[in-house]
This record gives sequence, structure tokens and C-alpha cells, in this order.
Amino acid sequence: MSSSRLIPAALAFLALGYAGCAAGSGGAAGVVDAGPTTPASARELLSVLAHDSLQGRRTGTESAMSAARFIADEMERIGLESLGDDGFLQTVPLVTGARRPSLAESMAAFDTVAAERRLPAANVVGLLRGSDAALRDEYVIVGAHYDHVGMNAARAVNGDSIFNGADDDASGVVAMLETARQLAAEPPARSVIFVAFTGEESGMTGTHWYIRSAPRPLERTVADIQIEMIGRPDSLAGGPGKGWLTGYERSSMGLMLSAAGIAVIADPRPAMNFFARSDNYPFAQAGIPAHTISSFGGHADYHQPSDEIGTIDFEHFAALINATAQAVRVIADGARPEWVEGGRP
Repeated sequence: MSSSRLIPAALAFLALGYAGCAAGSGGAAGVVDAGPTTPASARELLSVLAHDSLQGRRTGTESAMSAARFIADEMERIGLESLGDDGFLQTVPLVTGARRPSLAESMAAFDTVAAERRLPAANVVGLLRGSDAALRDEYVIVGAHYDHVGMNAARAVNGDSIFNGADDDASGVVAMLETARQLAAEPPARSVIFVAFTGEESGMTGTHWYIRSAPRPLERTVADIQIEMIGRPDSLAGGPGKGWLTGYERSSMGLMLSAAGIAVIADPRPAMNFFARSDNYPFAQAGIPAHTISSFGGHADYHQPSDEIGTIDFEHFAALINATAQAVRVIADGARPEWVEGGRP
């Protein structure tokens, strides 16, 4: 059989292992545990998303869609409401380009494109309905991109041509899902929309499509928090368990998190312009206070086949996931974040 046909079987095997771990970590089978993330539970979930069978999750491939379906199953298991056009899957109309995939102007335009140019692509979108009747029609988006850069035999290292993307950004997807799980038992005041985006590595296409066709009104979206590369500690952020926020000084969000004691500081490398290099940026351009939580310290495995699960610091990873869940609750329960003067891009 071709390697692509092995993907569903491998995912099913790994998912069963993860479900067993989750059920055994404090809850009965079929009941989602609302406790904090542990290094072991973070490892089990990351092991699925960074597995070789997903072939680097390149946007527009069946292996990436296998990852999307796994994420959708996790959202359903947590108890989120689906917001896609196919369950939790929001179809993204991607077509082949000369250099990288591009968005069709509309779904109608996508339908007119030759079948061989249409690519399989989807965001994965789930809703946790807020608990406050006066605020539940306001939304906080929590997102991470599940795509990576696929396979490249020309850039193979010691025979390894799979760019697993364990840190970039399977780590963020795990944090997004674990934040949803932790909040589901006691939803915050505002509703939270959890999104696993496709296409970040190919022009943030999934995010641009979400903004064009948001399942809930963008004008009622009060904040966006992206999670990107949190699998390893950054000494400039303070070491294990701590992270940083892109564009910290641009809105009131950073100060809100600081006042709540969340272990997230200002981006220590502002010259790198990380604020504009992740899926938060299109939301910020649309006027929504939007930032990314990260602990990327510039490791050499960035966009290399060596970005594998063995490089992850799971004590740090679990701690920062838990801090992220607390951060989302602060924003979803608190005052609306606002841009400071000159902060909006």
C-alpha cells in the first residue's frame, strides 16, 4: 500500500492510545477530564499530530485533511458545537498556483475551477457557548495552525524528508484543544471559538478565508489569541513554563494578562516582527485586538525535519498550556481588550 493509505490506520491507533490516556487521567471513559494538562497527556496528543504518517501536514494534501479530521473528532469529544459547513470542517477554497496554493474569490468561483486544480483544505471550527446571557453573543477566538511544510526529499537530513512540525505548530494545536477541554467544564462569560487553521505556511490562507466567511459576526469578536510554537522554553521569556505575547504594547491585552498573574511577558525580540508573522495579523488588520502566545527562542530545528516530538520539553509545554487556558479565561471573562493609540496595524 502507498504511505498515504496508512494514514487513517495510524491515526486510529494513536487516537485510541490518547483516548485511553485521557480517560485514565481522572475521568471515566467517555467523560472529558477538566483538570490541568499534564506532560503525559500533552505528549499523547502531540504524538498524533507530529506523527510521520501525517507527512508534514502540507496544506492542500490528504494527509493534512487527516489531521483536520482528527482535530474535529477531538473537538466533538470535548463537547464543542460545530461551526463548519461540514460538521467542524470549514471548507477553504484553495486552488493550485504557480508557486503556492491560492484562495478562490468565492465558493462559487471555486466550483468553476477545473477539478484537478482544486485542493482539499479546511479550517476546523468549534464553539464553546458562553455562560453569561448578556455576553455570550460576544466572541473570543483561540486559534493555532495545524499545517506545516510537508515533505521534501531534496532537504532530507540523514534520510529523513518529513517535516513533522512538532513545535511549529502541532504544539499550538494541542494547546488550543487542551484550552477548550479545560474551559468546557465551566465556560467563561463570553463564547469562545476554537479554530485550527490551515494554510498559515502558505500565506495565511485559512485565516483570510475565515475572516471572509466567519461563522459568527466579526464585529462581535472582541479578541483573537493565537498559539504558536510553545513546545520549548525561551530563556528570554524567563525559562520553563513562561511565554511571550507578540505586539504586547499594542493593546490592553498584555496588561490584562499581567495583572492576572499569567506567565506571559512582552515579546523579547521585537525586531523579528513576530506580530505580523502569524495568524493573529489578519485579525489585527480587521480591527480585532489580536496577538500570539509563543515561547519560540530561535531554535535551529525551525522548518527542518528535526522539528520532532523528541525535541519537546513536556514539563514546560504542559505548564504553558495551562497558563494559556488561564489567559483565555481572563480575556473571555474580563473587559474587552482595546488597541492603544497607534497600536492597530
